[in-house]
Amino acid sequence: MANRTDVTINGTDYTLISEESPSYMQKVAALVDEKMTDILSSGRVSRMDAAVLAATNLADELLKQQSAAENLRRQLKGYLDEAGKAKAELSECRRELLKLQQKR
Repeated sequence: MANRTDVTINGTDYTLISEESPSYMQKVAALVDEKMTDILSSGRVSRMDAAVLAATNLADELLKQQSAAENLRRQLKGYLDEAGKAKAELSECRRELLKLQQKR
């Protein structure tokens, strides 16, 4: 069920409708508000330009985080593959050891 959450971003009230919790949506709105406030305080830009710049900055952060997450997934997969190979080698060594012990 969708939740309705009232938020304020850069002095304007909005009602957000989302499957996410109201507390989460408040955090989202606070982040957007913070980005817009930072941009507006740093120079003479319109609210529309600040909104576009905030969206661009957030999209940049999102894409960088997605790339970092994908790199971590690949690295983890590599580690898991190595661990699987090591486990197989260990099993083979145990079989060889058992064979040698039985020959004695």
